[in-house]
Amino acid sequence: MAESLRRMVNNGNFTSLQDKLEKWLDDYHINTNDQNVARACELVELNARVQGQLFTLLNLVASEGGLYGGVNTLKNRLLPWLSSGFAASAASVSADTSLAVLAEAAEKDRQITEIQSHYEQQLDNMEKDLVETKDDAAALKAELDETRDELDDTRRKSTGTMMATEDEIIRLKEELRLTRDESSSLRTRVDMIGDYERQVRVLRDEIAILRGERAVLENGLPEPLPPLPPPRPGSPTHAKLTDSVRRSRLIGRYNDLFSIDRVEALTTLRRYIPDDEEMVQRIVFVGVQEAFHAAKMAFRAMRLRVRKNLAITHIGPETLEEAVLDYIVRNTDLFDVNGAVQDTIRAMNVNPKISFPAEIDFNLLHPFIREVCRCGWGMCALEPPLDISPATDAELYNELKYRRSYDSEFTAPLVAYHVWPALMEYDRVVVKGEAVTKRGASLSPRRVTSPRPMSPSRSRSPSPTRSGSAMSVSSRPSSRSSPRPYSAASSYVSY
Repeated sequence: MAESLRRMVNNGNFTSLQDKLEKWLDDYHINTNDQNVARACELVELNARVQGQLFTLLNLVASEGGLYGGVNTLKNRLLPWLSSGFAASAASVSADTSLAVLAEAAEKDRQITEIQSHYEQQLDNMEKDLVETKDDAAALKAELDETRDELDDTRRKSTGTMMATEDEIIRLKEELRLTRDESSSLRTRVDMIGDYERQVRVLRDEIAILRGERAVLENGLPEPLPPLPPPRPGSPTHAKLTDSVRRSRLIGRYNDLFSIDRVEALTTLRRYIPDDEEMVQRIVFVGVQEAFHAAKMAFRAMRLRVRKNLAITHIGPETLEEAVLDYIVRNTDLFDVNGAVQDTIRAMNVNPKISFPAEIDFNLLHPFIREVCRCGWGMCALEPPLDISPATDAELYNELKYRRSYDSEFTAPLVAYHVWPALMEYDRVVVKGEAVTKRGASLSPRRVTSPRPMSPSRSRSPSPTRSGSAMSVSSRPSSRSSPRPYSAASSYVSY
């Protein structure tokens, strides 16, 4: 029975019957009457064959049920239909309705067939995709295994390299420690050599002064100074001829100190004071102040020595002050810059406004302080001289002398602290300084959180070599006896 039903389904008689009906409908108005009758007969014949096959299936199905299998269904369904002559009873459905039912059933069969074919096609595609995905997963797994092997190999190699690197780092740290110790010892030797050279120069100057005094006492005639040739009558001195050139060069050098050397000094200090930018700025500013003060004191002492020496032999047409200044300008190498740097560092060590870690020394700023001292010395030799402006915390902000820094409060009227001093020519501003303005700036000095242990070698008193020289104490200024000048004009009153 099932095999007969399968053959009937595979033959597609109902599909062929439906296709012929649709084709007849399309060509009905084109065909002739004979052609339409022939089409109708063809369809009746096809329908009769289909009904014959169905009756055969019905017979097989009924025989499978035994003697009384399907009796009730045949009585209720088949016999009434056969008695009406293969036509549906009027009480159940009409002829049009039966055709519509057949058409609907055929359409559903066709849709089911299409859906089944589409489903089978999708299933085939999914199986192909699954196979491809499995292949890709297998390839990725193989690649992952290979990568894992490479990673393990690299890890083993890096472990060995790391051990070697740690040993090398330990060795380099030991070499660095030894190099630092050697550098500190060499720096100490260099400082000692500088002190010895300074002592030798001071002793030579004192010996020259004593020889001149002895010559005066023995012969009563002055001994001329060979380094200073007598100028021609009416001709300007070397100092006057080069004053404008030296002035412009020193002003440019002062600007370079702010834009280049100061930045390098700030970078050095930030390595040891990383979290206090204000203290770093204050240290540099105090260093500039103390360096200019040390340069002015050294210039004043040298001017007094030269004036005392030249007063004995001066006979030129120019005044004694002009001759003294011309001698100093011609012999700038006599300036004891290392002594000025040491005086600056000693002054910074006792300044209450700044602090530094106890294990570090202000000698880190030695190159910066050295250049500032040289610049201050050269500015003292100008006519008129240049000097930095005095500055105090919490002073009223002056737009003519300073410009505000980028982190200032631009509406604050008081200066919290100074970044760079202004360069003055008496009361005229030559180069503006820089200051930080903040609201609530206090007049009291900033509290030092980590005071530095002071030793006698860092005090502000003059060195034993200078204090024990043959020069009288009244003829040379001392950092203790002479007060520090606080204005550009008062800095040169005694000159």
